[in-house]
Amino acid sequence: MKYLLFVTALLIAVVASAQPKIGTLSPEITLKDLNGKDLSLSSLKGKVVLIDFWASWCGPCRKSMKHLSAIYPALKTKGFEIYGISIDENKDDWKKAVAADRISWLQVNEDGGWNAPVANLWKIDQIPTSYLLDKQGKIVARDLEGRQLEAKINQLLKD
Repeated sequence: MKYLLFVTALLIAVVASAQPKIGTLSPEITLKDLNGKDLSLSSLKGKVVLIDFWASWCGPCRKSMKHLSAIYPALKTKGFEIYGISIDENKDDWKKAVAADRISWLQVNEDGGWNAPVANLWKIDQIPTSYLLDKQGKIVARDLEGRQLEAKINQLLKD
């Protein structure tokens, strides 16, 4: 029994340690946008960026988009950007969700769903999952929501 507990704890530690860590630079991401053009995360350096992993079929993801839609226009003018990464396997479903929810921020998608290379690199095992980056591309927070997210973004925009 002790051996089983040890192995379980070790597996949890390995998985947790594999995710990008707060305080480290974000790994590069280059994926296709809605128009099929490459969009690199590094092209946003100098802005505060929220990397948002989501999918059209994810109810909580779509709900969180409403808050982002409310704060995005004002924060964008101050130097904030959202890099939305859809893990939809069906690109038409992704595009329909973007249109239906009137998402105006950057959107990218990669074939493979949960098993896509970027989802694997970031060890995405649930959605929505988000990472907040400072202007230098360093990860400063994970999965902030609502007022906490907005306050942190405003703080980073002042730095």
